[in-house]
Amino acid sequence: MKQLLVPSLGLAMIGGSAHAAEVQISTEGPVVELTVMEQVEADPDLVTVGAGVTTDAPTAVEALRLNSVEMRKVIDRLKALGIAERDIQTTGINLNARYDYDQRTQRQVFRGYQASNRVSVKLREVDETGKVLDALVVAGATNLDGPRFSLEDDTQAKAEARRRAMERARAQSLEYARLAGYSDLRLLEVNETITGRSGPVPQMRAVATMDVAEASAPVQPGLVSTSVNVTVKYEMVR
Repeated sequence: MKQLLVPSLGLAMIGGSAHAAEVQISTEGPVVELTVMEQVEADPDLVTVGAGVTTDAPTAVEALRLNSVEMRKVIDRLKALGIAERDIQTTGINLNARYDYDQRTQRQVFRGYQASNRVSVKLREVDETGKVLDALVVAGATNLDGPRFSLEDDTQAKAEARRRAMERARAQSLEYARLAGYSDLRLLEVNETITGRSGPVPQMRAVATMDVAEASAPVQPGLVSTSVNVTVKYEMVR
């Protein structure tokens, strides 16, 4: 008879930290351990894009002032499109001196200041992504990044991936057991690792030179996926 130490699902608090409690499980038959990954794909219902404004001016005060004016236009445009304030988040404000290298004098020459401001925007209407990107450029955004597609709530997708993983893990483990002359299995341990959204993530960079008369930027959302990795241990039984 062998004894297998298996972390239980409960947590024991030791010294203010959480530690998995261990229980001893006695086994008589061989133990099979498998890791199975299952992935569930779904249509995305959330899009995240980044938008920013960069401005140059002779002084730091002027660069930041001009940047603030232009960025306000972008934010106001987003709100006018029906995007809630909670879905617009500033991700970075930068102010830096600009220098150019003068080949003649072989020195750095001060050229003024550059200010930039960026926001991350969540779009809950996937079909409106191209329209919003165009509107951002028209409003004064000088650079864009994204879009990044995801699921706002992937609970159901994870549950389905988990179910598939456990079914496949048991089927494969049972196949090994029967090949070894055993007829059934006893579950000993389950460990899970969940990975986030994956799938096509097109990247785009844009400058404010788009012809307003052109159609909206084509955006193909594709599918996004949620993955679950399950490691199981079974005892082979007669």
